[in-house]
Amino acid sequence: MTDVKKPGKQGGLNAEIQSRIGHQLRAMYDDVVRQGVPDRFADLIRKLDTPDADLAANKDGRD
Repeated sequence: MTDVKKPGKQGGLNAEIQSRIGHQLRAMYDDVVRQGVPDRFADLIRKLDTPDADLAANKDGRD
């Protein structure tokens, strides 16, 4: 048997299903955002934002 697409018929999700998926994704994403950034990651980010301070420390012989 051959699958024949009907003219004018598009695949995909209807607006209601897309809306439900969107609401669920937003709810999950909001939970992640509310958790915040762990302290150890925040410390690493601060260190990456100030590479000059690390270079100066290494020149003085400190690690």
